[in-house]
Amino acid sequence: AGENLTVAGLAWERVTPGSRLCVGAHVLLEVTRYTSPCKTIAASFHDGRFTRISQDRHPGQSRVYARVLAEGLVRTGDPVTLLPGAAS
Repeated sequence: AGENLTVAGLAWERVTPGSRLCVGAHVLLEVTRYTSPCKTIAASFHDGRFTRISQDRHPGQSRVYARVLAEGLVRTGDPVTLLPGAAS
């Protein structure tokens, strides 16, 4: 189905389709595309403004989908690194 990973401290505008992220010691993710905002999550946003995370309206604010290239255990506090040479 899918899992969520919340990340802080990255230059999020550089996390684009094709870029790769190393999570913890072993996990490797490749960003596949931007997500589309869904009104189902509107209650999570001030005044229901869920389109705030639309890549078209607010570049660099969207959530992304990623595929797992190398699996492993992810723990709270694990470092997340945008790999050099990642798509931009």
